[in-house]
Amino acid sequence: MDHPEPHTDARADLVSRLEVIEAQPLPTRAAAYESLAESLSRQLDSGPTASRP
Repeated sequence: MDHPEPHTDARADLVSRLEVIEAQPLPTRAAAYESLAESLSRQLDSGPTASRP
């Protein structure tokens, strides 16, 4: 099964967000990771659905 590669810009944006989160104090990091997970989940839920052969 082939998976399309994420756009380079999207990957760089995610890495940047992760770097910002990792630089925060531990209690703040937990909330930031939760927010990121919710955002990614919304993106996945709203993405196109392809029918599989």
